[in-house]
Amino acid sequence: ILADAPAKIIGQQQFKPAGQVPISFEIKFDPSVIRAQMTYALQARITVDGRLMFISDVRHQVNPLTDVPQTIMLKMVTPSKEPAASVFDQLWVVDYVDGIGAITAPQATFRVSEAGKAGGSGPCNAYFATAKVEGQAIAIGDIGSTYKACAPDVMAEEKALFDALAKAASYKVDAGKLTISDKDGREILRFSAAS
Repeated sequence: ILADAPAKIIGQQQFKPAGQVPISFEIKFDPSVIRAQMTYALQARITVDGRLMFISDVRHQVNPLTDVPQTIMLKMVTPSKEPAASVFDQLWVVDYVDGIGAITAPQATFRVSEAGKAGGSGPCNAYFATAKVEGQAIAIGDIGSTYKACAPDVMAEEKALFDALAKAASYKVDAGKLTISDKDGREILRFSAAS
């Protein structure tokens, strides 16, 4: 039972587990806290594992000093959608490149912006590219890089990274992971979000 101005809980009951609906309830409270000039209302909610599932969404005013049975209708709570994970403006660390597996050289990264630019650091050189993202489709083109020379195995890893980026056709972001696939739906790049 809630009292007005300011709202204060003067009685409550919890069920664990409550069983099937309708759920009978009885709220015990100290009648001496009831004030004639105040109004009182019941509120009900059902939670499962701490997640709100149902709630009373209209004010259910009562006179707490009468013994009249009450029925409270609850509405299902529609969970708010988590914001969609975005590929944009996140630094991604390369975990896997098609053809070579994990990059063994210094950490390689990837970033794409909504402005149509992509880039990062390869195993040897910094690189830049254009990026077109529409829905889950992604196309990376015009890949260029700085011109440092590194050991042949490092340069081979960098070439594999750039070749895979050029084949990008779709992407998926899930739980801090970015996966890029080619036009046939084959995973060619995997990344983890940098912290």
